[in-house]
Amino acid sequence: MAVISRNDLEEISVEGLRARADAARENIWDAAKEYGREPKVYLHWTAGHYQTFFDDYHVSIDAQGKIYINGSLDDILPHTYHRNSGAVGITLNACVGATSSDLGAEAPTAAQIEAIAQAVCAICDGLWLTIDKLHVMTHGEAADNEDGIEPHEAYGPKTTCERWDLEYLGTDESPAFSPWATDGSRGGDVLRGKANWYRNAWKEADGDE
Repeated sequence: MAVISRNDLEEISVEGLRARADAARENIWDAAKEYGREPKVYLHWTAGHYQTFFDDYHVSIDAQGKIYINGSLDDILPHTYHRNSGAVGITLNACVGATSSDLGAEAPTAAQIEAIAQAVCAICDGLWLTIDKLHVMTHGEAADNEDGIEPHEAYGPKTTCERWDLEYLGTDESPAFSPWATDGSRGGDVLRGKANWYRNAWKEADGDE
């Protein structure tokens, strides 16, 4: 990963992010179809500091929950091993030195958690995607091929634990590393739940059924 200056990124609203996803939708769908699947949205943390940005991701979120976009969402960036075509990578700038028992001094902030859920909702709205594990995964879930496709050997929290981004969030909803949990406390389950909550809330605010 290469560090990139905040000045080389564009701060963007969720409305703007939705519009960018809408503009990139056809290209992203075409790229995904070449691999016989639908588009994916992958969720990461950088394992770096709150204010350090990297160029591997389409969308980065700082500690205050500000959202930044890197180029176009249909660019192919190296965010998720063997899964980058027809996919969007979103990351939290967080979790330097994190372990499976302690997320450290720069754990995901409440603002980041809400912002990534909003970003997921905006991108999935623009791409016409259902917000579920088939389409939206943490890097940890993707590393273990939890969507049923197998473009690589498993390397996630249920196997080698080489990558386990967002397996837990360090919050009351997701307090501990528990990749076999079925109670909704895994980080991916919490983030997808929040993204769907925003989708429903925004639809109600717009007067949509």
